[in-house]
Formats: sequence, C-alpha cells, structure tokens
Amino acid sequence: MTRAIDPKENVARTRSEVGFVPRHEATDAIYREIGFKCGLEVHQQLDTDKKLFCHCPSGQYQKPDDFDAEIVRHMRPTLSELGEYDGTALMEFKTRKNIFYRLKNPTACTYECDDTPPFLMNRQALDISMEIALLLKTSVVGEVHITRKQYLDGSIPTGFQRTAIVGINGSIPITGKDIHIIQISIEEDSCREVSDIRHDRIYRTDRLGMPLIETVTGPDMLTPSEAYEAGQYIRFLTRSSGKVRTGIGAARQDVNVSVTGGRRVEIKGVARISQIPRLTHNEAFRQVALLRIMNALKDRFDGPDGFAIGAVDVPAIRIRNDWPMLQKAVDEGFAIKAVKLPGCEGLLSHFTGPGRIFADELADRLKVIACLEYPFMIHGECVDEDCPDGLDELVRNMTGCETGDTWMMIWGPEEDIPTALETIEERWKLAFDGIPDETRKSLPDGTTMFERVLPGPDRMYPDTDSAPIPVTDEEIEALRVNLPMEVVDQMAQMTEWGIPTDTFAYILRRNLFGLIRRIIDTFDVSPVFVSTLFGHRLKHIEGQTDPAAPFDYDRVFDLFKFAVDKGLTFNVLPVMLAELYRYPKMELDSVLEASGYRKTSESELVKQVPALVSKFNEIGRSRDPEIAAHWVMGQLHRPALGNVALGDLRKQVVEVLHA
Repeated sequence: MTRAIDPKENVARTRSEVGFVPRHEATDAIYREIGFKCGLEVHQQLDTDKKLFCHCPSGQYQKPDDFDAEIVRHMRPTLSELGEYDGTALMEFKTRKNIFYRLKNPTACTYECDDTPPFLMNRQALDISMEIALLLKTSVVGEVHITRKQYLDGSIPTGFQRTAIVGINGSIPITGKDIHIIQISIEEDSCREVSDIRHDRIYRTDRLGMPLIETVTGPDMLTPSEAYEAGQYIRFLTRSSGKVRTGIGAARQDVNVSVTGGRRVEIKGVARISQIPRLTHNEAFRQVALLRIMNALKDRFDGPDGFAIGAVDVPAIRIRNDWPMLQKAVDEGFAIKAVKLPGCEGLLSHFTGPGRIFADELADRLKVIACLEYPFMIHGECVDEDCPDGLDELVRNMTGCETGDTWMMIWGPEEDIPTALETIEERWKLAFDGIPDETRKSLPDGTTMFERVLPGPDRMYPDTDSAPIPVTDEEIEALRVNLPMEVVDQMAQMTEWGIPTDTFAYILRRNLFGLIRRIIDTFDVSPVFVSTLFGHRLKHIEGQTDPAAPFDYDRVFDLFKFAVDKGLTFNVLPVMLAELYRYPKMELDSVLEASGYRKTSESELVKQVPALVSKFNEIGRSRDPEIAAHWVMGQLHRPALGNVALGDLRKQVVEVLHA
C-alpha cells in the first residue's frame, strides 16, 4: 500500500496545530496558555588554589591531545540504600561504553582515579560557597553532610560525584517578583568530554574535582525572559564575590522546563545564559507537540500494551546500487532491519520543533543508547529529502505495511541492533504517556536532543568516607561582615548615578562596580564618564583587540591616577586605554606617548582657530557658525585630548567665530 500523507504538508499542518510561534513573536499570554514553567540549576566554578577533595592544583587546563597517561573503565550500576537501581544508571549500562580518561600528571592524582579516599573538603572552597549562600539569602546549614550522586556516563571516574548542601530557602529579585532559591550546594566538577563515538567515550581530567557551586531555583519563571533575567542575576551575584572563575566553561546552566499536562525536562549544560530564552521556548513547544502525539496514539490504540513493532531482516541482495547510503551500510557489513510501525502514519513527520520531527526523537535515542553513528536510519516520512525511488514499496511489502502504517529502516553493527529495536519500541510506548522523564542536550540552533533518562532519587546516598563538617554561628557572622553590596543595590546605585543602562550587564558580569565606585570617590569624576569608559569604550576594545597579556581591570584606576599626577584631562583616557589594553605591561608614560599625545595649552589651540576657519570657508561648506564650530572642533579634538576640557575649548572657538 502507498502512503496517504505528504510528509512536508504534514509538518506544516502539525506545526500549526501545535500553535508554534517563533520566539521573537511569542507573548506572555502564549506562555500562560501553554502553562510554561521553568527552574534553573546554575553551576559556577570557585576560584581556589586546590581542588575540592585533593591537593591537585585547580584551574590548570590541558589540550585534548596533551596527556601523560590514559586509563579505561567500564561503568556498572550499584544498588541504592533502598536496594533499587537508578534509571539513568541502567540506561548508561545498556550503552556498553568504554570510558577513556586522559590524565596530565600535574592535575590528577590517585584520589581522582578512585584509588585513595578523599582528603578533607577544601575549606577555602567551603567558605566561598557559604559567602555566596548568604548573598542568596539562604539559611546556611549548621553541619555540612557530604553525599554521593551517581554518574554512570563516565564523566567522573568514581561513578559518583561528592556533593553537599550549604544553604536552603533563599531568594533573588527579578522584575516584579522574587524567585525562590531551593538550595545551594558545593560539589566537585566533572571531566570534560573529548569525543563520543559508538562505544568509546574519551574524557580529559584537568577540570575533574575543581570546586563548584550549584544554585537551584524553584520553577518560578513563567516566561523565557524571566528565566534569562534570573540566570543573569545569579551570574552577577556570584561574580560580585570576586571569588569565582570566569570564561567559557566556568559557569554552566541546567534548565528545567514543563508545560501544563507534561512533566519536568532538564536541558543540561547550557553554556551561555543568552541561549536560555530560545532553548526554553522551543522545549516548551516540543512538549506541547508530544502531548498532541500522545492524544493521537490514544485515539488509535487502547494503550501501550496494544502496540508492538515488527522487524524483518533486509538482505544485502535487496539493496540497489542507486541507494548509496544503504549500499555503504552493506559495504561496511552492517545488519539492516526494516521496522513496521502499525497505525503510526503521520506521526514520524509530526512537528516537534524548528527543523525537527518526531522521527528525530527516535534517532536521538538510537545514537545515545544503541551507539549508532549517523547515518543509521531512514523512514517512510522523510522531509528533508525524498525517500529513494523504490525503497518505500520494498519496505512496505517486506514488513506488510497497510493503510495507516508507516516504517523505519535502521542499520549498524549486528551486536547493536537488538538494543536499537528495543529502544525504538520503548520510545513509542513512552509516547503514550506524553513527555518522557529525560535529560536533554542543548544544540546551537536552539533545539535539544536526548542525552539520558532523567535521574531519580535513588542516585543519591551518604558518603561514608567523609565526616560531617560543623559550621558555627561565629564563622557565618564573620563571613557576613565582609559581604559585597547586593546586586540589586548596585543596580539601584548605578541608576541613581544616571549611567546608561546598557553598561549594567558589562559592569556586573565583570564585577567592576566596586572599582568604578572607588574611581568615582577617589578622583571626583563623573559616574557617567567612568561607566561608559568601561561599558562602552573598553567593551568595544575587547571585541576588537587581542592583548599581549591578560588585562587587569585595576590598571584603569592606575590610568586615572596617572592623569591626575601628570595634570592631564581625563578625556585622553579612552585613547590611552586602547593602547594599555593592547600592551597591559607597558609603562604609562610610554602608553601616553604611543597614544600620540603632545603637550599644548588652551591658548595655543585657540590661536589655530582663525586659520582653521579660513580653511573651512575656502572649502565653502557652510557659513553657519555652528557648523563651522563643529568642524573646527573636529580638527582640534585630538591635540586637545589630555590638555584641555573639550567643552571649555568649544566656548573659546565660538567666541572667536562670533568676534
């Protein structure tokens, strides 16, 4: 039988039924209608000298191919305290992964290889985490209890992460509401993935064990914009301590999303907060789409027990030479299976997100669980390209497809095919329940893909190697005395100063508020000038210039002091800053010279005005004195920098023009 639907038309129709709108067109009313909810788990590395449970240095990184030793491990699930297995651990075990760890001698030790017990928790890291817990207005615990959290993906060689709650029940402000902070924890960071191909996954261990805090919010954000604002606030708050690491990978966000009728789905490892609005928007509508697929399945079947796939072998002799993708599978000796999906016509091509359909849900799981590598699948509702000529008829005849049925074809190593078929049927049966419990990986285009089954409570259990750590009231109060100004108060002060709001994010992201206030107080300079020097000028310079060495923002304070000591006007500082950023170690006298500064007086500059006016008149641009004054100031601007206030010079120019 031939198929009764056009896949491309089906995608357009189901997209419309889902009610999908692009992120930039979505309104708060749309999010209320679908019941959007979001919570965050914000991870931030702490700036400590040592790792959390050993004495290896923290913050030293290696290149992917730079290692002194490599070890291999195979992860196996263990029973929880209640005698149960965690679902995530069982899924990872099914993948039969070989986990390779690339170690560099200076950044790895026997603790990280799980050959020796942990040292005492790094007290410097614990103090920083408690300081940030106070900034989050949480109640700091009286005793820190270390627990183990299972990780069977291989990202931690021990198979578990040591973690401990530091504070509970706090809050942060965003526009119009407060966001509940459930808890803040301190934990050890995981390895960084180098590659994951078929059954081999490679990690480097330089990041492993670095101290990390995790801030967990309630599901209080009701729009993607609120999620973004909350993420930014937590980011600014942790940086205000001046004791966290910055740069790509130093902070990562896990984002939890749900809609009415669905359940929580976790998007792991979002590297940039700016990605959160688009990711959460697309994930919410993916869930709406899955709920529609659920309803369609319930209309067609009595329940998941009445659904079963049928699979048959496809002999190599049946593969035509003009089917290159399948011919390559034959050449590689792969097993090829044709899979009948009874009563599922129109569901494989059902829209689930921008550029994605339900077939992608199946493909994601086949890659992760069965360890198949693209290309490994084709189906009867291809959208991006037409199904190869004759293949639809072949598969339908081989599998016995009837009207209302559809099909998939998969290929791969013989030993992986049973897991693949089991995964296909399992995912279809999960579709009867709507939204599977799963963790998803963020993709650059704003969509997500399956990463693993969502962990449950059975993955947590006490760490018998570590004794509880008492925390006294005196220790907490000593930390409270030295807390920085709250981020909301910093923003209020900047607003009172009248500085441009477009500089706020830059200033808070780099924790520059204290430095700016010190410059304002010390040199009695305009807050607007100082803030724009950082938030406009320096921001632009950073985007255009590669410095010869790391730039220390305190050097800007040195610039102001240099200008005062030399009797320079501050208007020369933007030019000097460009040179200083390029060569951070250069002496400031040399920076001034490289900036093209030449000492002159206001009177000497004014003497040049008549000649400049004559030149302007010769050009014949205009007889308007205001236009002439503007042009003359343009000629005098550079030599005036550092020598005279531009406003004062303009007054002198205007007087000459009107004389």
